[in-house]
Amino acid sequence: MAPKSILITGCSSGIGYDAAKTLHARGWRVFATCRSETDCERLRDEGLESFRLDYTDEDSITEAVSESLTRTGGTLDAVFNNGAFGTPGAVEDLPTQALRDIFETNFFGYHELARQVIPVMRAQGYGRIINCSSVLGFVTLRWRGAYNATKFALEGLTDTLRVEMRDTPIKVILIEPGPVTSDIRQNSIPHFEKWIHWQASPRRAQYEAELRQRLYADNGPDRFELPASAVSAKLVHALEHPNPRPRYFVTTPTYVMAALKRILPTRAMDWVLSKA
Repeated sequence: MAPKSILITGCSSGIGYDAAKTLHARGWRVFATCRSETDCERLRDEGLESFRLDYTDEDSITEAVSESLTRTGGTLDAVFNNGAFGTPGAVEDLPTQALRDIFETNFFGYHELARQVIPVMRAQGYGRIINCSSVLGFVTLRWRGAYNATKFALEGLTDTLRVEMRDTPIKVILIEPGPVTSDIRQNSIPHFEKWIHWQASPRRAQYEAELRQRLYADNGPDRFELPASAVSAKLVHALEHPNPRPRYFVTTPTYVMAALKRILPTRAMDWVLSKA
């Protein structure tokens, strides 16, 4: 039998990279995509099948799906929508164009890739679409308004798609990590510097004392941070179990926040989140 195949986005580092290596070692045929051709070359040197997929370029999504299908003879068992970035800053300081840019990658790209593979999965009679959300897809933290908004939107879209796909052989799944070792903080710095004019903000003192320290200082791992392999373990279950869960929590903070959101009134929850 041919190995099962999966297309993964955002494989240059972190969650996507670990997922690609883990599934490849388990015998999956992995198409590990990245935005940068340089990163694709590095992954090919490591023995992975890798080519470009840029969520902001619809043609590149189409080409990546087409390349995957060409290599498998027309089938694709699964997609793991994972690539994303952050644009830190207070909501009042975020230009609307900054929100449009982050939604293009973190939300619209996920939708377009899913939309392109659904007809393939319908025709072959099986398939799994797994979207990487976040604990910030159901609770919010300060300074992360843009990222929060994309993940909240992704949760709504994914939940709707899951319900709509109940009468098909396609399973739709969310993975919701908390703090996981990755380059997302470092990768968010150029977006912060491009969009947030913090020196002119009424929150300048808070930027200096809090957000800039978090972005630029090497303070070591976050409390409760887990390696990307923790996400890969849940991904394996979501892909290989005959009856996968609708959503998978990863890290202690995700479990704790989900419980608190169920039991606390809104004002109390706001207080908790304001201290995080």
